[in-house]
Amino acid sequence: MQKPAEIDAAPRLSTVFLDRDGVINEKMPEGRYVTRWEEFHLLAGVAEAIAGLNRAGLRVIVVSNQRGVALGLYSAADVDAIHARLQETLEPLGAHVDGFYYCPHDKGQCACRKPLGGLFEQAKAEAPAISAETSVMVGDSLSDIEFGRRLGMRTIFIEGDPQRRKPGGEAAAELAGTRAASLPEAVKLLLPGSNRTRP
Repeated sequence: MQKPAEIDAAPRLSTVFLDRDGVINEKMPEGRYVTRWEEFHLLAGVAEAIAGLNRAGLRVIVVSNQRGVALGLYSAADVDAIHARLQETLEPLGAHVDGFYYCPHDKGQCACRKPLGGLFEQAKAEAPAISAETSVMVGDSLSDIEFGRRLGMRTIFIEGDPQRRKPGGEAAAELAGTRAASLPEAVKLLLPGSNRTRP
C-alpha cells in the first residue's frame, strides 16, 4: 500500500539519494556483481525519472555498496568508469547525477557500508546544504531503508524484480515509509503536481 502522506507532510525535499543496482540499473542475480559497463543495463524510464528530478531542482545522489571491489572482482577505477558512462548516457536525455558515493569495502570493515551513514557524511562534506530532514532514500534492500531511517530521511522501497530481490526485502518494504514498483513510480510520488497513487 502506498503511503504518500508521509512525503506530503514532511519538510520540502531538496535531495534524493538513490541506490544503484536494482533502482537505476538491472540488478544481477544474488551473489553476482556488475563489473563493467557492458553488464550495466539501465532500467526502463529511469533516465526520464532522473531528468524530472533535475528539472524540479532536486539534488540527485547515488549511494552504493560495491563489495565486489573488496572481493577483487573489479576495481574502484571500474566503478568510476561505469558511473562516467552512465553520465554520458543520461546527458542527451537531459538528466544527470550530482554525485556518486560508494563503499568499496567488505562487511564489517568500515563506517561507509550501508546501512551505516558514512556515504551520507561524504556527500554532506562536499555539499554542506544536504540535510537528512530534507532528503529521501530510494532503495531496493533492507540496508538502503535502514540507512535512510537511521539518518532520519524519508524512505521509499523499490519493489523491482521479485526474482532478484535481496533477502530482507519484505522487511524493507514494511519498514519503508512508502513503496513503489520502480524509480519512475517513486518520482511520481515525489514531484509536486504529479499523479500520485492514493491508498
